[in-house]
Amino acid sequence: MDGYIIALIAVGCVVVCLIAWGVWENHAVQCNSVEVASEKLPAAFDGFTFAHISDLHNAKFGRGQKNLLARLRESAPDAIVITGDLIDKRRPGMRRALRFAELAVKIAPVYYVTGNHEAKSKEFPLLKEALGRLGVRLLLDRAETIERAGERIVLAGLSDARFETADKRAFAAVSAEKLGHFLPQDGAFTALLSHRPELFSVYRAAGVDLALCGHAHGGQFRIPLLGGVIAPDQGLFPKYSEGLYREEGKAMVVSRGLGNSSVPIRLNNRPEVVKVVLKCGK
Repeated sequence: MDGYIIALIAVGCVVVCLIAWGVWENHAVQCNSVEVASEKLPAAFDGFTFAHISDLHNAKFGRGQKNLLARLRESAPDAIVITGDLIDKRRPGMRRALRFAELAVKIAPVYYVTGNHEAKSKEFPLLKEALGRLGVRLLLDRAETIERAGERIVLAGLSDARFETADKRAFAAVSAEKLGHFLPQDGAFTALLSHRPELFSVYRAAGVDLALCGHAHGGQFRIPLLGGVIAPDQGLFPKYSEGLYREEGKAMVVSRGLGNSSVPIRLNNRPEVVKVVLKCGK
């Protein structure tokens, strides 16, 4: 009997430790750095840094989002970019998202595009208005120029295709059409904010040099050597789940994101801020 009780206690301790580790892992934000080199990048932008976040989903990272904001400051960004799903259609409310935005704009200029959850949420019109009041730059199917020492790059934002159609088969065509209306054609280095990494081929065809995306949640559960297990709109073992991808001379950085939605837990997949450093060269 004593041995049985000891075994139960041991199993209980293991379970408690696993739960504690899981809770910690889902709230311990990392700052991970990625360098993206391009021959098109003007010399004045060598070392220019984006702090890239995605998929907050109304998650909490310390009181007043202090832990998330600390990772942002750690990245020392020239600009902060948000690639959608600040809010969550399953968890109404904008307080955490707006508190984050309110404090983030004090660190660096903040640029934002929508995700599928904004498209599905009745709160989005209020969120859009509030973000604008806070000074967040809303790149909703439009582009802006960033200037530095007399040189320039273009930062563009693609609003999620879910605003136009619920037919997933049409997302690529809808996105391509919209990009054709607002992307510049003057050969300037162009970075695009867009929620969906599965549309990388669309971004490449439109002439985007660097796409910054989210949506995949890092594959939700990550297996060493195999990568992410499942991602929205990519299914099992997604092609694009986190980090830097290069195809046909173009680049895409996919954030693992911060919060969770329909699947409430991550495994081996900590939330992150991605420090994206632009470099001149190949």
